[in-house]
Amino acid sequence: MTTASLAVGYDELATLRLIAMAGGLPGEAKVSCAGLAEDLDVSTQTVSRRLQRLESAGLLDRETVSDGQWTAVTEAGEQALRREYQAYRRLFETPDSVKLGGRVTGGMGEGRHYISLPGYMDQFIERLGYEPFPGTLNIDLTDESVRSRAALSAIEAVPIDAWEDDERTFGPASCYPATVEAGGGSFEDTHAIVPERTHHDESQLELIAPVKLRDELGLEDGDSIDILVEGQR
Repeated sequence: MTTASLAVGYDELATLRLIAMAGGLPGEAKVSCAGLAEDLDVSTQTVSRRLQRLESAGLLDRETVSDGQWTAVTEAGEQALRREYQAYRRLFETPDSVKLGGRVTGGMGEGRHYISLPGYMDQFIERLGYEPFPGTLNIDLTDESVRSRAALSAIEAVPIDAWEDDERTFGPASCYPATVEAGGGSFEDTHAIVPERTHHDESQLELIAPVKLRDELGLEDGDSIDILVEGQR
């Protein structure tokens, strides 16, 4: 655990944010403990302790003068505020895209069977605008991407409806337009397909495209791949 994480919490970041908004980012802001205390509704002693912690953590530069303090948010302080900003963006804004990463892995062969079924294939052609290669590219997502995958629920997908034949009912799926990058190459006309019924867990993602992505990008099991998932194009 870093010195900054030990010394600085939400109260200190609120003080840092106030200084930044007063002109301390970029540039310098002249503040007083009394003025900050009034704005934050705390005592001057509390403000003084917060400023000391921010300075000790390397998030704030300050110089005491006769009638206050000249303060400036450091580069590390700006990064801390940006992390807070990104956290609130994830909370309140719908993402335009989600970037995922992982490694190519072999599948169980189920993708080839299900993609080729006419009840799915007809919908792919009509709604995605292409006839997919009969098979999926399977990706083992990184731990970070497994966490980021939850953001897909906020992105508009192309729906693939459930259907049935004389023997059974086949479940629905969601298709998310995506661009894949690997080995210095990229391919745009791709979709991440998320069936409602699947043997895969959240750590695996399946991709479909009008071409065999393994051949198009020269992929082998274990190769790294990046997937930029976006809303409907």
